[in-house]
Amino acid sequence: MLPHDLCSMVQNAARARHARVAVAHTTQNLGILNILLRAGLVSNVIRGDTRSPVPKAFDKAPVAEQRIWAELKYRNDRPVLENMHLVSKPSKRVVMGVQEIRRICSGRRAKTVRPLGLGEVAVVKTKNKEHEWVEAREAVRLKLDGEVICRAS
Repeated sequence: MLPHDLCSMVQNAARARHARVAVAHTTQNLGILNILLRAGLVSNVIRGDTRSPVPKAFDKAPVAEQRIWAELKYRNDRPVLENMHLVSKPSKRVVMGVQEIRRICSGRRAKTVRPLGLGEVAVVKTKNKEHEWVEAREAVRLKLDGEVICRAS
């Protein structure tokens, strides 16, 4: 599953006021959803199968049926996660150094990426095996450069 599939599935589920959304079980999806969880944009991330978010079902399910379930958050009947879209596309990768990531985190434009707004997060994929998927501010703190995959608010 590509990141644009994850972005559209989560955003569409939030707009349709679904309580949960199930996405394919990949390390990429798990990394991105964990960043959204830490940022407070989703309330829970659970492994399950195509039918339900039950961890026991995940262990017994074939690989093709394993899913990651994200519970969406709502405040005053409005989704907390209102917008999620790609920055780096298959046709045009957006790879940034630490200084450029620092620029978008501090309210300035870098390359073709507009600055992060209040409450907005950007997901960065690094080459560091310990910290492969990090939020942009965390990448600056850890002095890691990488590909800016998507942003969510």
